[in-house]
Order: sequence, then structure tokens, then C-alpha cells
Amino acid sequence: MNERICLITGATSGIGKSTAFGLAESGYSVILLGRNEQKCKQVSEHIKKKTGNEKVKYYVADISLIKDVKKISGRIKNDFNRLDFLINNAGARFLNHQLTDEGIEITLATNHLGHFILTNELLPLLQNSDDPRIINISSGVHYGGKGVIKNITDPAAYDGRKQYSDSKLANVLFTYELAERLKENNVKTFVVDPGGVATNFSRNNGLKFWLKHLVYYLLKRQLISPKKASRTIIYLATSDEVKNLTAKFYYEMKEKKSADISYDKSLQKSLWEMSEELIRKIN
Repeated sequence: MNERICLITGATSGIGKSTAFGLAESGYSVILLGRNEQKCKQVSEHIKKKTGNEKVKYYVADISLIKDVKKISGRIKNDFNRLDFLINNAGARFLNHQLTDEGIEITLATNHLGHFILTNELLPLLQNSDDPRIINISSGVHYGGKGVIKNITDPAAYDGRKQYSDSKLANVLFTYELAERLKENNVKTFVVDPGGVATNFSRNNGLKFWLKHLVYYLLKRQLISPKKASRTIIYLATSDEVKNLTAKFYYEMKEKKSADISYDKSLQKSLWEMSEELIRKIN
């Protein structure tokens, strides 16, 4: 297969945009998935112009909405018969409690459930590839996760920092459980901690909180550019060195041990079952 096809969520800014640019620069066919059509169009045109690669396409969907993700997955399956790499990058941190229109807590919906649905919906396309890979973007804060993320409907019970940590732990739990369920298949799964990245991430919580986020990583001398953060993702998507690996956690281009709790198979299974139950309630 000469033309590798990759899909990246949250591809209109930050790490997602840098990843899309890097892959397009290397000649890959790139599919951007974002929730703002104007941004998707601008970024896709920018990538085409800068890289000379015309194989850049975009789709618009809100990753936090179950019905949106299912609808866009159907369109992608109609337009493509194969997918080589799926990069689940979109994510956000919400300090204040919010529910989506479908009644799902928005951190859970955005950082885990939408990608859970997208991945399962697009598995038939991935299985048509000779070297399919799924790369989930987590965070170092997953080490502070306490268990399976909950659909918190009571604002009084909501702790934005805890919910975010649990959502990033969910990315790791999902990666490992997915690998287990695909062990008889050729689809490989990876999860990445991109580090502290200088992006607009968390600007939705206000300028003050965003600046605190940047200063924290600056003081630790760990603030890196989106381009540098994307290197590990691009490496996992394209390198032959990881071709026969699966269920691996990576940081700064190297395999690393994730949180002890992330290897708990009962939690991995519980997250999967909880996700399926939430989807059933919406359908």
C-alpha cells in the first residue's frame, strides 16, 4: 500500500495540527476531524499550501456528541475503504461542571467517550490495512487518576481536576483493553504522554488558568512546542521499529511504564462496559 491514510481528531490546533502537518509533509493522506468548519478549512488549505500535499481532507463533528460521532463515522466509511492510522488527539479540560445535550458530563464525553465510539466505528476500515495503528493521546496527569471516570450529573460532586485526571487515565485503560480485544487482529494500539505543551489548551477556562498552566511547565523547564510533542505521535504512526508492538505507553519517543492502576484489567473492562452502557442510553 503506497498511500498511507491517517485520521487525526482535534487537528485544527496544537499537537493535532502539528501532527497533521508532519504527516502531510511526509506524503501521507491526512484526514482532519474538528468541530469548527472554518478552522478545518483554513488548516487543511494551509497544510496543502505549505507541504504541496493535496491529499488533505476534513470532516466536521463534535467529538463530545455520540450522535455526531456516529454520523461522521458513517460518512468516513462511505468515503474510504481503508484507514491506516487513527490518532485520537482531541481533548479539553473543564474546571466547571457541564453536561452535553445528550446528558453526558463534558470531560468524559470529549476526552474518552467520543474516541471510544469513533475507534469502534472505524475498526472495519483499520482492519483493511496491512499495518493499522491506533494512537491515543493521554497526559502525565493520568498518574493521578483514581479509577474509572464517572458520568457526574450533580454539579456539587464535580471536581474538574480529578475528572480530567480520570479522563486521561481512561485513555490508557482504553488503549490496553482495546489491545486485549484485538489480540487476534493485526491492529496495534499505543498511548502517548506528549508532555507540557505550549498551546491554547485550557484557554476555555479563562486566561488566568491558562497562564498558570503555562507557568507551571515553564518553571519545571518542561514546556515544549507542539512540533516537538508531535514527534512521538508521528514516530508511533510511521516507524517500523514499533510494528510488532501493542498496548504500549510512550513519552519522549521512548516506551515508559504508565500508572500502576492502568494495568488493572478489572478497571479496563469496567470502563469499556460503562462506555457501552452510556451509548445504549443515548441510542
